Amino acid sequence: MTSYAKQYLEETARVVARLDAAAIEKMATLLADLRARGGRLFFLGVGGSAANCSHAVNDFRKIAGIEAYTPVDNVSELTARTNDEGWERTFSAWLEGSRLQAKDMLFVFSVGGGSLEHNISPNLVRALQYARQVGAQVVGVVGRDGGYTAQVADACVIVPTVNPVNITPHSEAFQAVVWHLLVSHPALKAAQTKWESTGKAAAPSSSIVTE
Repeated sequence: MTSYAKQYLEETARVVARLDAAAIEKMATLLADLRARGGRLFFLGVGGSAANCSHAVNDFRKIAGIEAYTPVDNVSELTARTNDEGWERTFSAWLEGSRLQAKDMLFVFSVGGGSLEHNISPNLVRALQYARQVGAQVVGVVGRDGGYTAQVADACVIVPTVNPVNITPHSEAFQAVVWHLLVSHPALKAAQTKWESTGKAAAPSSSIVTE
């Protein structure tokens, strides 16, 4: 009987094989243009995707040289807006306060992509509507059918469903795969990462000799 670990890794390989490389390349081009025009990059996500937003902000600022932010890095403001303005307005109100402009871009990480009809991540939907209202671009890495994000995005990578039981873990894991690909892309990478800058690879464990 196939172990769960082997099954999961085989599913991962199937996801990799079905990712839309053209969509990722388009995203890289849009991000390079964003940097060239001095636009800002705003990451939005909920749950595990919110944690990915924080990591991505670091990478795009430090490696790609793009001014990037996420509302989930300020828990005080996030909870205050949720309390005072409602969950649905948390992100759009934050974007208004950040003076989102047409030269800026939203980057959405989400499993479902947002849906008002099903009341799933309505705060993402309202933020996307506001972005479109001011003329800002939208990109995203989402799962399933991509929801509202895929409908309005200028470039969107939909993580294919290879097992309906594992939609969430694959979607959130491949958010990281895609953004790491982007900050490593020749069109975007502006600073060498520390380990690679040493020019040395780690010695394989088999080469370590003890006496």
